[in-house]
Amino acid sequence: MNQKRTKKLVFGSLMAALTTVATMVIHIPTATNGYIHLGDGMVLLSGILLGPLTGAIAGGIGSMLADLISGYVFYAPATFLIKALAAFSGGYLYRRLTRSHQKAQFRLLPFLIAGIVSSILITGGYFAYELMVYNLSAALINVPFNLVQNLFSLIVSGALLPFLLRNHEIRSLGLETDTDGIQ
Repeated sequence: MNQKRTKKLVFGSLMAALTTVATMVIHIPTATNGYIHLGDGMVLLSGILLGPLTGAIAGGIGSMLADLISGYVFYAPATFLIKALAAFSGGYLYRRLTRSHQKAQFRLLPFLIAGIVSSILITGGYFAYELMVYNLSAALINVPFNLVQNLFSLIVSGALLPFLLRNHEIRSLGLETDTDGIQ
């Protein structure tokens, strides 16, 4: 493996671990066996910093591991798919909307668009999953909780991203050289 691929693998593993920890540290149970946490911010950061593909793997695995470790095994497969899709879309959108800029810097509007789309996918994904396994009222009960969780995660990731992008090692993961938006 070349140096860049090794670095991306290491950072991907680190982001998966950080996603797991951020999901488990603040852990507020909700009405239908879910919980509010800050891990979604790490999912979005994974997609933005690592690129859509690597970020999706890191965000999906990190979130799924948190479910498995916390005893939410029933949610783990859905969590993997939902969070991987959120990281992919967030990373793809952020990179597409900032591709005309040579240097990797924090861009607020692309970040907000990517974050809002990811939040919609997460909230909608869990709504659909809970609608299939529970019922409409149970699925609707968790929508406000998911929205609050995503708002806090967006704030946390928005506060962290400008600082992370100042780090040369993180910038060298591909934000400055990616031309097609997918990595």
